[in-house]
Amino acid sequence: MNKLLFFLLLISNFSFGQILDPVSWDYSKRVLNENEVELHFTAKIDKGWYLYSQSLPEEADAFPTTFTFVPDERYELIASVIEPNPIEKFDPNFEMILPYFEDEVKFIQKIKINSENSFELNGEISFMTCDNSQCVFPPQEIFSFKINDENHNKTNDKLLKSDELDNDLAKKDLSNSFWALFFIAFLSGFAALLTPCVFPMIPMTVSFFTKQSKTKAKGISNAIIYGISIIIIYVALGVGVSAIFGAETLNNMATNVYFNIAFFLLLIIFGASFLGAFDIQLPSSWTNKSVEAEGKGGLIGIFFMAFTLALVSFSCTGPIVGTLLVEASTGKGYMGPIIGMLGFSLAIALPFALFAAFPGWLNSLPQSGGWLNSVKVSLGFLEIALAFKFLSNADLVLQTHFLERELFLAIWIVIFALWTMYLLGFLKFAHDSKLEYLSVTRFSVALVTGVFTIYMIPGLWGAPLKIISGFPPPMYYSESPLGISSLNGSTSIDNKDHFDGDQHMGPQGIMAFHDYEKGVEYAKKTSKPIFVDFTGQACINCRKMEEYVWSDSEIKKILMNDVVLISLYVDEKIKLPKDEQYETILAGKPKKVRTTGDRWMVLQANKYGTNSQPYYVFLDLDENQLIEPANYQDYGKVELFKDWLSRGLDKFQEKYN
Repeated sequence: MNKLLFFLLLISNFSFGQILDPVSWDYSKRVLNENEVELHFTAKIDKGWYLYSQSLPEEADAFPTTFTFVPDERYELIASVIEPNPIEKFDPNFEMILPYFEDEVKFIQKIKINSENSFELNGEISFMTCDNSQCVFPPQEIFSFKINDENHNKTNDKLLKSDELDNDLAKKDLSNSFWALFFIAFLSGFAALLTPCVFPMIPMTVSFFTKQSKTKAKGISNAIIYGISIIIIYVALGVGVSAIFGAETLNNMATNVYFNIAFFLLLIIFGASFLGAFDIQLPSSWTNKSVEAEGKGGLIGIFFMAFTLALVSFSCTGPIVGTLLVEASTGKGYMGPIIGMLGFSLAIALPFALFAAFPGWLNSLPQSGGWLNSVKVSLGFLEIALAFKFLSNADLVLQTHFLERELFLAIWIVIFALWTMYLLGFLKFAHDSKLEYLSVTRFSVALVTGVFTIYMIPGLWGAPLKIISGFPPPMYYSESPLGISSLNGSTSIDNKDHFDGDQHMGPQGIMAFHDYEKGVEYAKKTSKPIFVDFTGQACINCRKMEEYVWSDSEIKKILMNDVVLISLYVDEKIKLPKDEQYETILAGKPKKVRTTGDRWMVLQANKYGTNSQPYYVFLDLDENQLIEPANYQDYGKVELFKDWLSRGLDKFQEKYN
């Protein structure tokens, strides 16, 4: 029996004791001309793993891929590191849509050479890599390029071939993102179609084509030209946005403070317009000139008829188009607005073209009426709710703590509650007609918005609200990061005077050391076992353990009173004093230890043979392991983790009593 137990523990320790290194890097350069060179960084990613983009949403806890170049007067960086368009998918670790790369990706940095002599260009890459259940922080990847060396001009052919492969991979990544954008834009166009500025135009258009077309075939061809004209007009708008702002500017918009504040104000104006405060209209002279051009007949006349539709309906479609362009522009370069406008205009054009070609279908359409304004007002509520997301982005970047999680949720709760009251007839706006009865459709939508309102309320007290994860500010960005319940007498906050001054408030109100040596020293002084928590600010599984497992009353009591908790953040960026910085070998690669996070990463990897988080070890006063280590995958349930803690305490008692 003892041999079997020893064998099982050996397997367990072997499974924990591994350095995960799912990304390998290759380096090459391409000479553009005498004074310019491209540096190529190719990341090969293990199957099932992915590498994050350089640009991540501010609310995301994931760590972006970061390139650092050692300054040298012999070269200059031209712009920033270029990357292909990433995949944008739902990330189960962070429960939000994030941009990342799979399989293989090439980053390119262009430099200008200021010296004729040969030299080395050095730097490092910091990155985070995840699979569907865990994330790791590999050691910084140190790179070095020889510039102006004897092989300076011998890499071009090889790189030209590899560029073709990169283009294929980029096209594959683009398709997933753009199809999602196209679908959302198409739905937005359909919503615009159901507004009082657009919907009544359908029978008018059908009447025009019925009278002007001498044959059915001619009517169908004119209707198709009309639909294509609508698409051309809106796609031209997307092209214009891309041309004016440029791809790089569009990609950087998502994290720009001024951009987010500007669109917060813009969406508030759009929302107020939809609620009936005022109408957003283009100059009437534009519409008059377009109507005059319709009289020219032929293709030009049909095109200007479509253009007139776009102008006349602007008060309803403008806010939707504006919101869509905002979302399409961020992170998708110049193609985002074009794809977005293509989907939007197709949804608008199809009904007009189809009903114009087959006027008999008009009988199946519902009659215009007050329900159209209800759709418009509902869109207004959505516009205003979305506006606060942009204000939240700006607040997170500036770290002003003006719009923290509780205030954001309170605003959304009020918005959706008012929307529910409006749908049920308790609230009316300027252009609403009398509501004689409640339709099934209206009641169904009210039921959804009402349930959603109630669902958000517990979020004010710290509930995670998974359905809208990524919209409100993150849990840590709140007035009470641990939840209102953490402020009652059951937490260690009331007893913090009993703790050492080097401890800090940790998850669930538990006091924790952030320095290993100080924590060990305190454990020896108080004769308590040592509980080391290797964690990370960007470690979502760490947060899951803390929120769903550590919140158990018995587990919380043990962590508060029976052990000394040492939480070491491996991604912490606090610089170490110069005399404490050093170089070592980690996973067979040189590693520069410059920050506290580097220090704890090296400690975990060299002492325990792993670099995944969360990773928990239970130590005695001599810093020896009392039981096997624990992680999220194998101990991510309350009963399992509670049993693990209890066994550790029993072993400690056996040894010291």
